[in-house]
Amino acid sequence: ANPISTAALDRPELQIRPRADLAAELGVTADMLSETIRVATIGDVGPNLARFDLGDRLIPIRLQLADKDRADINRLENLKLTTLRGSSVPLSSVVDISFAQGPAAIQRYDRTRRVAVEADLVGATQLGEAVEAVLALPAAKSLPPGVILKQAGDAEIMGEVFAGFFQAMGAGLLMVFGVLILLFGSVLQPITILFSIPLSIGGVVAALMLAKMSFSMPVVIGMLMLIGIVTKNAIMLVDFAIEQMALGVPRTTAIVDAGRKRARPIIMTTIAMAAGMIPASLALGDGGEFRAPMAVGVIGGLLVSTVLSLIFVPAVFTIMDDVGKIIWSGLRIPLGWRDGQVFGVRIPGLYFGSIRIPGFSSMVGPTDEPDESEVSEIKEKSLPDAIERPVRMPKYSTAAE
Repeated sequence: ANPISTAALDRPELQIRPRADLAAELGVTADMLSETIRVATIGDVGPNLARFDLGDRLIPIRLQLADKDRADINRLENLKLTTLRGSSVPLSSVVDISFAQGPAAIQRYDRTRRVAVEADLVGATQLGEAVEAVLALPAAKSLPPGVILKQAGDAEIMGEVFAGFFQAMGAGLLMVFGVLILLFGSVLQPITILFSIPLSIGGVVAALMLAKMSFSMPVVIGMLMLIGIVTKNAIMLVDFAIEQMALGVPRTTAIVDAGRKRARPIIMTTIAMAAGMIPASLALGDGGEFRAPMAVGVIGGLLVSTVLSLIFVPAVFTIMDDVGKIIWSGLRIPLGWRDGQVFGVRIPGLYFGSIRIPGFSSMVGPTDEPDESEVSEIKEKSLPDAIERPVRMPKYSTAAE
């Protein structure tokens, strides 16, 4: 609604078009043409004007043709120009003068002539929908030669936000992947954690479709926030499964146990996050329509990723673990590697189930669960103590006593 155009109405004007070839041959420059025409029509610029001194003030003296002479083409054509050779030539010999219509003012952007067409959004119409409707108009599809359609204002900002979103998401995923490699000491298992991110994006799209909301800038911000939340849930599953496998627990049992013991904190954080987003999703208060798509997208992404991550993350974890074993089984024989050893030398932290950084476990410190050597040591110490320690039975008193 309320369309506005900055294009000025055409008004009668005097158009002077220089003849570049004749002007160069006669020795007339563009500065000479512009100065002669300017002085004859509107007068010289302020700093170049002579001034009449009245004692207390200076009055500029502007010299120009009379109004009737400025409307006479023959008079303008006979204006004299001084060439570089010192001779004089009439203005008509180097320019074409005619009366026509043209805009009263010209706006430029990036040194290009511009006409801005502006409008206001009405009701629940989204900016993206309005831009698509404008670009679908027949006039926008068949533009004259030399005319281009360029978005500005909120539409330009939206395009820049979406372009920056993809860059920020790519950089964020690379940093998350690098940090996970350092924390897990593995290259393949971080892929399992990153696999959970597309699951949340599907939930965002599904929630927006159900709520009949468009994909706007607040949704982009919410998706960046979802990256950290979703990866946190997957980290809890994968880390617990790896710790159990390091203690000798079978892989299937470790994965099932991880899903059973880590499901509760994952569901608790998801419910708390979704509950906190419900007021924003109801579009309450000023600017609620702007925040509602972000809240709806975050709620949908959290719910879908929580449910699907408990199913797909264990499956991808199994695949990545098998891939790691296949890779290392092909490298063990030609390089003379054995489990935890290279050419008979023990390397702490070397694990063939996945590609691990040697010795990194000693750098980051102990894990939450004891390793296999600690478990065996505890068993050896506790068993003799249990045998030698006498069993003391409690004494009970009776009524006879």
